[in-house]
Amino acid sequence: MSNFTLMDSSEQLFQRAQQLIPGGVNSPVRAFRSVGGAPFFTKNANGAHLTTADDLELIDFVCTWGPAVHGHNDPDVREAIATALECGTSFGTPNPYEVEMADRIVAIVPSVEKVRMCNSGTEATMSAIRLARGYTGRNKIIKFAGCYHGHVDSLLVKAGSGALTLGNPDSAGIPPSFAAETIVVDFNDAEGVREAFANSGDDIAAIIVEPYPANCGMILPDEGYLELLRELCTSNQSLLIFDEVMTGFRLALGGVQERVGITPDLTALGKIIGGGLPVGAFGGKAEIMDYLAPLGPVYQAGTLSGNPLAMAAGIASLKKLKDTNPYALLEKMGTQIRDALIEAAREKGLALQVPQVGSMFAIFFAEEPVRNLHDATTSHTKHFKQLFQYALDHGVYLPPSPYETCFISTAHDGADIEQAAEILAAGIRSI
Repeated sequence: MSNFTLMDSSEQLFQRAQQLIPGGVNSPVRAFRSVGGAPFFTKNANGAHLTTADDLELIDFVCTWGPAVHGHNDPDVREAIATALECGTSFGTPNPYEVEMADRIVAIVPSVEKVRMCNSGTEATMSAIRLARGYTGRNKIIKFAGCYHGHVDSLLVKAGSGALTLGNPDSAGIPPSFAAETIVVDFNDAEGVREAFANSGDDIAAIIVEPYPANCGMILPDEGYLELLRELCTSNQSLLIFDEVMTGFRLALGGVQERVGITPDLTALGKIIGGGLPVGAFGGKAEIMDYLAPLGPVYQAGTLSGNPLAMAAGIASLKKLKDTNPYALLEKMGTQIRDALIEAAREKGLALQVPQVGSMFAIFFAEEPVRNLHDATTSHTKHFKQLFQYALDHGVYLPPSPYETCFISTAHDGADIEQAAEILAAGIRSI
């Protein structure tokens, strides 16, 4: 037994981790910098619950940042991994699982005629942008302030997620020339997008957008905004890329594009299609996808792409979503949490916005609906910190940042939701 397994507290583990790992964490938001205190360490997880190294049980609304749509340690996903494991962990050759996964994605996601597997959401967005540039012969892309598309050099410009949490939306180590190819527009700013095309349209390869931005909290598009992006890309012969790494398969089986009836040219996917294992994918029109090597001139590769364990886990996750169709139930649970929070804030006299769609919701202490990055960053983050700490002390785990999104899984039952709603409402009343 390793010495580290004998450490029986999160404090001990974090102290040792800080000596070995920058900041003691392998992803910055896990450091709890914006909410205070030290992070806890998880020793096991089942269903909707985490158990910490200190033997505290928490109702989990982070869900490994989205992939755990069926909760933790789902028996069907676990069985699929075990079955695949009997044949090996990685082959370096094509395998049957990746063909089945591709077949399922093409059948489910409206925009995808062909798909290429990779190993993370970051790889998916990076590759989709490279493909868009190769296909169009243009260099510039449009992204939206606060949208996080992974830690790609040209995309860490006014980004969200951990970069925003740490107050560093622009990362050091990125040459200015890289960022110069990225045009940043405020989300929901129709005139800003029109102006970008008017000024640089001949060199705009693509717009990349989270159709429901979920990396600076959760922001909903104004009516007609996504339709406008589609129209502008079509008229300019630019590509529209939907980053559905978070929303894909979660807000509907076919993602946001299924909910809103808009078909992008390319789609980035991840999280749920790995069943909790590292994964990414990007797909779209066959004509565009065939620009990828070995058919075309755009190079993209990965040693572990299409890994059989990740594919098996993802197939099990997608099959379960299709067979059980849990979306109405997830919507009901999300609404229950939202209504409890809003009612508690009303009683307390606190301004609160809870944008919620299906199993995703965010918490902003703000007077008006949050429509863009500026609105998110001017909300009362001190109140969120207080709510986070109260919730954690009483057995509910929220994302450790005011700029992240909460997730509900099919493993959350009525008792979990009722208990969490009561705790969160009490947390708001305690502010």
